[in-house]
Amino acid sequence: MPCQLTVRLPKDLSDALEAASRKLQRRNSEIVRMALRQFLQVTSADGKRPIERVRGLIGTLESGVSDLAERHREYILESLNNVR
Repeated sequence: MPCQLTVRLPKDLSDALEAASRKLQRRNSEIVRMALRQFLQVTSADGKRPIERVRGLIGTLESGVSDLAERHREYILESLNNVR
């Protein structure tokens, strides 16, 4: 490898990387390279941000709840209370 990069990770990200490393049976460095390749392809291949790639889908699903946009917080809290 022609270039070396040192990165400090927060504990949660480090733990997730270790878990992925065990699950995929690959070294941490391989997983980081895979993630960078995927991220850089998504953002630079077409020059668009991920949100721009799905902009046409936003708001196209019917929930059946007419005031969901205005009262979304209430609906989320209600669903969380029903789970408990």
